[in-house]
Amino acid sequence: MKTILKYLGAIIVLLGVVALAIYYYVAPSNAWLAVGGCAMVIGLLAHIIINHYIQD
Repeated sequence: MKTILKYLGAIIVLLGVVALAIYYYVAPSNAWLAVGGCAMVIGLLAHIIINHYIQD
């Protein structure tokens, strides 16, 4: 479980990248930009905070 939790931030960032790809290829609207940007920021913060507290 710790292994999955350790990579949770990176997974959230990848979901943000997917949202930006949807914006680019399918439906150019500001909602996809907002979702992608928020997911990338939240994923970055989650990665920093989670890896600060998890010990290998």
